[in-house]
Amino acid sequence: MDAFLTRINSLIWGAPMILLILGVGIILTIGSRGIQIRKLPLALKYMVKNEDGGEGDVTSFQALTTALSATIGTGNIVGVATAIVSGGPGALFWLEIAGLLGMATKYAEGLLAVKYRTFDDQGKALGGPFYYIEKGLGMKWRWLAKMFAFFGAIAGIIGIGTITQINGITSSAQVFFDPNNAHTISLFGNDYSLAVVISGAIVTVLVSIVLVGGVTRIAKVSEIVVPAMIVLYVGLCLFMIIFNIGRLPAVIVEIIQSAFGLRAVSGGALGAMMIAMQRGIARGIFSNESGLGSAPIAAAAAQSKEPVRQGLVSMTGTFIDTLVVCNMTGMAIILTGAWDQGLEGSAVTIFAFTQALPISQTLASFLLMLCLTFFAFTTILGWNYYSERCLSYLTGGNTKFSSAFRVLYILAVFIGPYLTVTMVWTIADIFNGLMAFPNIVALILLSPVVIRETKSYFSRMAAGQLDEQLSMSDLAVSIDQYQEEPDIDVNKENDLIQAIKQEDD
Repeated sequence: MDAFLTRINSLIWGAPMILLILGVGIILTIGSRGIQIRKLPLALKYMVKNEDGGEGDVTSFQALTTALSATIGTGNIVGVATAIVSGGPGALFWLEIAGLLGMATKYAEGLLAVKYRTFDDQGKALGGPFYYIEKGLGMKWRWLAKMFAFFGAIAGIIGIGTITQINGITSSAQVFFDPNNAHTISLFGNDYSLAVVISGAIVTVLVSIVLVGGVTRIAKVSEIVVPAMIVLYVGLCLFMIIFNIGRLPAVIVEIIQSAFGLRAVSGGALGAMMIAMQRGIARGIFSNESGLGSAPIAAAAAQSKEPVRQGLVSMTGTFIDTLVVCNMTGMAIILTGAWDQGLEGSAVTIFAFTQALPISQTLASFLLMLCLTFFAFTTILGWNYYSERCLSYLTGGNTKFSSAFRVLYILAVFIGPYLTVTMVWTIADIFNGLMAFPNIVALILLSPVVIRETKSYFSRMAAGQLDEQLSMSDLAVSIDQYQEEPDIDVNKENDLIQAIKQEDD
C-alpha cells in the first residue's frame, strides 16, 4: 500500500503539476506587470494597516496570520533541509523563484476570495475557491468547486492538519526530554515515552480550547503566536548568519553555481541543474501553498471592501513564508555545511543550530524544538478552519456536521502521536495535489478578472477616488437620495455614477 500511494503521489506531484502551478504564476506576473515586485512596499504597508469600513469576520492582518498559521509549518524547517540535501545548495535559488512567482498567484487568490465571497444568515463571510469557481465561472462549474471542497476537507483531517503536525511536536519533545526512551508507559499495546504522552495531551487540550471559539479565536491566537514565532525563528537564523558572515559571499556563489549546474563535471551540468530546480520548486510550492487554494479561504473572512487590497495583503504571506523564513533556514544550513554531513530531515537543521549558535547544544536544540512546536501547533489551527469551511460548503452550512467534524478533528490530534506518520504524509500530499487542480483551473479562467480588477484599483488610486468608494448598502441609499434630490451636488452625482458603473461592470 505504501508503494502504491507513493507512486500515486509521484504522478500527482510530477512535472506537469509543478509546471502548471509555475505557469499560472508566470501568467499572473505578466498580466499584473510584476505586481509582487512593483507593489511589495504598498502590500507590506497594507499588511499592518487594517482597512476601515470593510465587512468581514476578522481584520486583514488576522486573516493573513490565520493563513500563515497553516502555511508556516515543519516544512519550513524540515522541508527546506530535505530539498537542499537532495538537490544541493542550488535548490534554495529555485525555491525562491517558486516563491516569487507564487506571490502573484497568492495575490490573485486573495483578490478573488474577497470579490466573490458571500455572507450567511448570521453575517459570517464565506469564501474561497469553491465560491469564486461557482460565482466567477458559473453554476455549470459547481462540480469543480465541490471537488475542491471534498479534497480540502479530507486533506485537513487525515494528515496535513492533524496527525503529521502533532507527531512532529511529540517527536521533538521526546528527542529533547527523553532521547533514550527511558520513561515509558504502555498504551494501545505499545510502549510510548512519557514525553510523547504528556506533550500530546497538552497540545490536544490547547487545540480544543482554541477551536471551540471558531475562526475569531483562531485569528486572535494566530495574531499573537504567528508573529512571535516568525520573529524568534528568523532572529535565530540571522544570528547564525552573522556569526558566519565571513562565508556569506562564497555561499552565495555556491548557490548560484549549483542552481545552474556549474559545479557539476562536464556533461552533467544540465542534469544537476534539473535536480536542483525540481527539488527547490517542489518544496517552495509545498511550503507557501500558492496555487493550492487554502489561503483564500482565510482571506475571504477579512474585513475588506477592496479585493485588490486584500490580494496585496495575501501575497505578503508567500513573501514571509518563502522569501524570508525558508530563505533563512536554507542560508543557515548552507553556511554551516549541515547539508553535506550525511544527515536527513530535522537532523540537518538541528546540526546547523548547534554548530552555528554560540550557545550550548542543549539550549540550541530546545529553541529549535520550541520553533517546531509553534509552527506545527498553528498549522493544526489553520487547517481546521480550512477543512471546516470546505465541509460547510459541501453540507450547505449544516452546523451539526461542522460540530461533529470538529470533534473528529480533535480526536485525530489526540491519536496522532501513536500512529505511523509516513503513510499519512503521503496521503496528505496526494489530497493537497488534488485540491490544487480545481483551483489552478479556476485561476487560469479567471485571470482576466484579476487583471481587470488590478487596473481598475490602481486607476482609482491614481485619481484619488479610493477613500470615496461606496459599499453596496451606501450605494442603495445614495440612489434613493439621488432620485429624491434632483439638485444633488454635481461632484457627488459624478461619484455616484462612477460607483454605479463599476457595480454594473
